[in-house]
Amino acid sequence: MSYERAVLPRSAGSNPKRRVPQAWPQDRDFRILAIDGGGIRGVFPAAVLAGLEETLTGGRPISDYFDLIVGTSTGGILALGLAAGKDARAIRDLYMVRGRHIFPPTWDNALGRIHRWLRNTIWNVGTYRYERHELERVLDDVVGRRLFGEARTRLVIPAFEGRFSEIAVFKTRHHADYGMDWRKPMKDVALATSAAPTIFRAHENDGFTFVDGGVWANNPIMLGIIEAMSCYDVPRERIKVLSLGCGDDPYVVSKGMMSGGHWRWRQVIFAAMRLQSLAATNQARLLLGPEHVIRIDAPTTHPKIDLDDWRRSTNELLPAVGGAISAHGAAIEAMFLRDTVDPFVPVP
Repeated sequence: MSYERAVLPRSAGSNPKRRVPQAWPQDRDFRILAIDGGGIRGVFPAAVLAGLEETLTGGRPISDYFDLIVGTSTGGILALGLAAGKDARAIRDLYMVRGRHIFPPTWDNALGRIHRWLRNTIWNVGTYRYERHELERVLDDVVGRRLFGEARTRLVIPAFEGRFSEIAVFKTRHHADYGMDWRKPMKDVALATSAAPTIFRAHENDGFTFVDGGVWANNPIMLGIIEAMSCYDVPRERIKVLSLGCGDDPYVVSKGMMSGGHWRWRQVIFAAMRLQSLAATNQARLLLGPEHVIRIDAPTTHPKIDLDDWRRSTNELLPAVGGAISAHGAAIEAMFLRDTVDPFVPVP
């Protein structure tokens, strides 16, 4: 898309005044579901939500129990799918079956590992790793032609807008100040938040260039909390959050890295993503109280599972879902699943 088109930054339409909070019943919790980015490792939060549907909601869609869903990248796709009326089981199954077409696995042998290394280090130096045709086909099945304004749940979906170097946060019309995004196709929002650098080409749309929201908010928990506090007259102690991660991989500075250089520090973005997630989770617990935040993350693996490794994600992360639900299911049921939320009605 040409940059010759006259386009103002998204921030040009922002309101410089403090948002006027809307009324919220003082005896009712505000429940937030926050889902991290993580590529095909998003099969873990999808499977956790599907497991909750199968064991604790009687098959009712998990989205019926949350007032707001905030998701980044693969978490944004999950959020959009849930708000489009899909249940988590259907989305989990798409990850399991169609994920291998979005991220074709290499052979599970030495030759395959060599091929993967060449693709991810040599070939990937000068171009993105995958075309997104199959991802677009999957999104057609997940959200179809629905508009963002047709979401059945309040949504907050972050991205990075690269033409003007700004953060971009797509929001449903759950406040009178939000009139920018409701006409956008859900598919475009999904492509914007999931355009992971080096893996997919940036998503050009309406004169803007969107890159994956994970570069600044891979764990979007604080976006959800701030949204609740700024849009509604809801006490902090009434805000409850279920936060789902796609794997917390430590970033260790080795002795070899001490000598510096671009090559040795080439993956420092993963340190930034990990630390942003830790900081956001800790901030949420400090703000709301630890007892009001449930965080479930995929297990740490050695070596870490790449964002595009469909085989290891399904083989190693899915078996951990049962244990996660056993450990947290009772608390999740008590905090979120005793009754459904009121239907979301966009502000006229």
